[in-house]
Amino acid sequence: MNLKITPVPPFDSHLSATIFSGGDPQIRTYEDGKFWQVLRAHNKLVLITITSSGTVDLPELAVELTDAISTNDKKQIEDLVGSLFNLTFNLTAFYDEVKNDTIMATLTRQLRGLKSPTTPTVFEALVDSIIEQQISLKVALSLERNVIKTFGDQLTLNGKVYYAYPTPQKLAFATVEQLRNCGLSLRKAEYIRDISNSIVEGKLNLDKFKTYGNAEEIIKELCKIRGIGVWTAELTMLRGMNKLEALPADDLGLRRHIAHYYCNDRKISGNEARKIAEKWGKWKGLAGYYLIIASRLGVEL
Repeated sequence: MNLKITPVPPFDSHLSATIFSGGDPQIRTYEDGKFWQVLRAHNKLVLITITSSGTVDLPELAVELTDAISTNDKKQIEDLVGSLFNLTFNLTAFYDEVKNDTIMATLTRQLRGLKSPTTPTVFEALVDSIIEQQISLKVALSLERNVIKTFGDQLTLNGKVYYAYPTPQKLAFATVEQLRNCGLSLRKAEYIRDISNSIVEGKLNLDKFKTYGNAEEIIKELCKIRGIGVWTAELTMLRGMNKLEALPADDLGLRRHIAHYYCNDRKISGNEARKIAEKWGKWKGLAGYYLIIASRLGVEL
């Protein structure tokens, strides 16, 4: 079964999917112009493969599904794909906001059409952010793969096995020892299990934060949860809620990218990063993402 989705232009599908290059092909990756991932539509697992059949200014995506789905499932898949790449978001307001910042304006021209991704669920963004606390991204990605392949539901197609991200229910019933066997520390294993339990028991609703208009209020509420600090809350907002004003300025990697383009690679503090980010208005997180991708692609001014 195939779907056609028309994103709001400008949209560069290659630039927007490049962050997934080199990913685990059993989970999610972008390779040779194709992005694929297992999504969950009303508890049914569906492998989607996305290719671009348009241009930056006239974008169109072809979405191939592994199985026939109902009308309701089709709508959910379309919404999930739209969320994954923020397809309904219009970049124009962001570009207008940063046009007086010579550096960012130059980068946005070179990366025109780049949209930041959003995880299918806030839960996924939160768990990944907890895993990534105070360790290198390379190590964190390995641990995330371990968790997904240990607890995620499997979809077997043509002899190949694919994995969906674990649900709160799966992780709520995991033991601390099982989580630690994935390489997690004792504390992180407890945080993830306890948060999953709170969701299953109806004590925590992460989706409600998407409706909040005040970023500080989201951070304040999330930080009441054991295991979540400001950095984790900001990263979760940015990745899982499409709150593009969030800037995890205490992230060493992000500060390094800001320093490269704005401070001649001089080591900077979180406060210095926040001061530089003020010129990006309410698009601080998106501007930070542009710096990350620019650095990853070796874009120079």
